[in-house]
Amino acid sequence: MTILNVTPDSFYAGSRTPRVAEIERRIGEAVEAGCSIIDVGGYSSRPGAEVVPPEEEWRRVAEGVGAVRRIAPRTAVSVDTFRASVAERAVGEFGPLIVNDISAGELDGRMLPVVARLGVPYIAMHMKGDPQTMQSLTAYERDITAEVCAYFEERIGAMLAAGIRKEHIVLDPGFGFAKTLDQNYELLGGLHRIAALGFPVLAGVSRKSMIYKLLGTTPDEALAGTVALGWECLRQGATILRVHDTREAVETVRIFEAFGRNVRRQEA
Repeated sequence: MTILNVTPDSFYAGSRTPRVAEIERRIGEAVEAGCSIIDVGGYSSRPGAEVVPPEEEWRRVAEGVGAVRRIAPRTAVSVDTFRASVAERAVGEFGPLIVNDISAGELDGRMLPVVARLGVPYIAMHMKGDPQTMQSLTAYERDITAEVCAYFEERIGAMLAAGIRKEHIVLDPGFGFAKTLDQNYELLGGLHRIAALGFPVLAGVSRKSMIYKLLGTTPDEALAGTVALGWECLRQGATILRVHDTREAVETVRIFEAFGRNVRRQEA
């Protein structure tokens, strides 16, 4: 999954594509590199991000999704939004797509029933609070993986009750969202427990602070760390890597799959 940030303020400056020419160039590069999904976002969810009005978010999303449909019509698209109105308009204007919600339906009470009615795949992420408050909400009563698993069990129940089909649900543990540096690595170590819930798992670790703060660097210098963590996410059962750097992620997946085939042959 390639990130397409139609925003001026995403945490990694290299991913910002607020103008049409930049959007089109990034889509072309991602498709050429082998991406499976392009994730279009019009609202930065970095810690402390400014609130974006719904109409402005929709304008950005429409610009991004429209460009993908125009340039790469066979490529799957997801819309990164926690607003049901944006998801609804995107499907209405551009046809079926994936809804990628950082709040698992908790920031907009209409989201789950809207997704159920639209009949589209839904990525539900773990987060506490919202982008403006989440990094003040890092206290957990037990080990963080147990908390995230319990959260997903509750949200899965809510999704199914709303009418979302089980096969449409994808779980995202939310690395960097309401989690300290140490908690991110604790959660990474328990990612297999989330995969064991029986749903596809999306891992979003690309160029995040769990890499560059640990190493004392910047997002610009976090590609090697992203590749290393991407391999570990795959090893623990992640099925989707959400990334800024498509070619490196595609190569990581290909190498991991080749390694897995060799291991299975040896065990046969």
